[in-house]
Amino acid sequence: MEIENLAQQWDILLDKLEQVLGKKPADLNAVLFLIGVQELGKGHQFFTKEQKQDLMHIAICKVLSYSGIYELEGTDQDGWPHWKLIQPLPFVNVIEQEKLLKAQVIEYFEREVFV
Repeated sequence: MEIENLAQQWDILLDKLEQVLGKKPADLNAVLFLIGVQELGKGHQFFTKEQKQDLMHIAICKVLSYSGIYELEGTDQDGWPHWKLIQPLPFVNVIEQEKLLKAQVIEYFEREVFV
């Protein structure tokens, strides 16, 4: 995805999320947190700082699973999903990492939410 197109698609996604949530997510981390909560499937609740980090990890694994980087192993006794790294992360630098994550997040919402 070209940078201009990625930026445009990202802005469209944030606008859609604002319509649904009533508030525009501040950044990529906020969107990843939302995906993590969605993937956990337990609805809105209080999460500890550690759980919030785990939710963002769940989201990153989920969106990178579309590229074959992670694979879902299953869930633990508390219903939290666990992922297995299938291939090395292709991140060259922080900018490339953010671009890949944003592209995969857009794909997530196209596949899983806004179908």
